[in-house]
Amino acid sequence: MKYFSIFLGCIIGALSYSVFLIPHQIVPGGVTGIAMVLFFLFKTPVGIITIALNIPLFMIAIKTLGFKYAIKSVIAIIIMNLLIDLFVYTVKIPSPTENIILGALYGGLLLGLGLGLVFRGGASTGGTDIIGQVMSKHSNLSVGMWIMITDFVVITMAGLTTLSVEKALLGYLALFLSSKVIDLVLEGMDYARALFIISDKHEAIVDEIYEQTKRGVTILDGFSPYTKEKRPVIMCVITKKQTALFKSLVQDIDPKAFVIVTDVFEVLGEGFRRRV
Repeated sequence: MKYFSIFLGCIIGALSYSVFLIPHQIVPGGVTGIAMVLFFLFKTPVGIITIALNIPLFMIAIKTLGFKYAIKSVIAIIIMNLLIDLFVYTVKIPSPTENIILGALYGGLLLGLGLGLVFRGGASTGGTDIIGQVMSKHSNLSVGMWIMITDFVVITMAGLTTLSVEKALLGYLALFLSSKVIDLVLEGMDYARALFIISDKHEAIVDEIYEQTKRGVTILDGFSPYTKEKRPVIMCVITKKQTALFKSLVQDIDPKAFVIVTDVFEVLGEGFRRRV
């Protein structure tokens, strides 16, 4: 079922680019956005260039993502970007609208739906998520802040390339819509999650969480009436997009770990925004 979600998400995401975003020259950020800028300048294929740009990123970040998560992400990147080029150059699906605002709206909505399904399948499409994780390790800025900076730079580059402030503004709109739809697909209206992890390898899991994500954890005192032994319980509050990554991280260390994932209504503290 997870691989079906990834495949369906790749199809929808590819359609968002080939049918709405590329024809109207609307760049919603990300590494694919860089490939789109190169397409506007040199007519290079968007999908192939995106795959090529993601190769060094994955070589750098494979430890951060975990092996299983990285493999599924590589599959998703290859499928989605080959489909983009297939739809653009071979199938040549025409855009259903000549209205650039509708192109931005539906492009952003479809992109968010596609990426949300890919994330639900336990994969990533690479790009700015990886850049954010890597850069965060070498600076005082958070992953989210680096993703925002990267997307802002890419969209601004696109505006300069197309010599259109309007298209840059529509790129920001498409980015905003896709982000909101991703959140809805992943979690509905919930905005954060808490993980409770019970494992004999709890020390290794805590070290890996901090080393790879910089997320803080709390160790709770647990007790098993069955074994009459104390069992430390790891508690960690994470953002919605990190759920698949954390589950993969824990499973890579201890496949027998007992993990509880629960919705959180509001978190007050560093790294989280106040719920409106």
